[in-house]
Amino acid sequence: MAAAGALAAQQAIPARGLTPAAVARYQVFADAEQVARAAAEFMVARARQALNRHGEFNLALAGGRTPRRLYELLASPGYRGRIDWSRVWVYFTDERAVPPDHPDSNYGMIEAALLDHVPVPPEQVARMEGEAEDLAAAADRYARCLERLPRSIGDVPELDLVLLGLGTDGHTASLFPGSPVLDERERRVAAVDGPAGRRLTLTPVVLNHARELMFLVTGGAKADIVRAVLGPGPASRKAAYPVCRLEPRGVVHWYLDAEAARGLKGG
Repeated sequence: MAAAGALAAQQAIPARGLTPAAVARYQVFADAEQVARAAAEFMVARARQALNRHGEFNLALAGGRTPRRLYELLASPGYRGRIDWSRVWVYFTDERAVPPDHPDSNYGMIEAALLDHVPVPPEQVARMEGEAEDLAAAADRYARCLERLPRSIGDVPELDLVLLGLGTDGHTASLFPGSPVLDERERRVAAVDGPAGRRLTLTPVVLNHARELMFLVTGGAKADIVRAVLGPGPASRKAAYPVCRLEPRGVVHWYLDAEAARGLKGG
């Protein structure tokens, strides 16, 4: 059922998934605020499902500007009590090579907007060590953090939900166009070079085995890339965008505002 406030109902589009379950769905909302509110309701529902299924909710959060409002909502009185945070395990999709108190830190933003306001036990927050001198070693340590997760096919750690964004170049997490990590088949976490410096990121290995992926995309500056990624076009052209290189086994959800979706039919 489409979330309240959606301008367009869920629409199925082809996905390059490895199983028939890998279907991408997008919903279009009036503005960024409606996207955040619908996403908050979605996350509350998914938390309850995961807790009923296996007693914990394993969630990977994204940095950037777009999801901040979602985190603020989840931390607000209207939502905070609707999730059993004592059984939530928080992971991160990526991190810049900065300490956690740096203005560019994904962890720092998420801590200020969400984690400081909800009762997640500190030992259940797995922070990426962006400040590490040896980022490759930090990537290996983070991969070991993922080993506590349930297992998907191929003995790959399985997150319940991964929250992602979409850059104007098509990057997601810290998977950028032309990155050799897009072809990774073994490592779960990698140190990579981004346009603005070094980063840590989950690799496609982990993203592809999550139960669900959820993309939040807002603003007219993303309209062209949304059309290129979700609209019609040959697979060979879409392959230039990192997000189109993913092969998810689970369901993929796109929550778009009207500006981001303006190039899509019915958007």
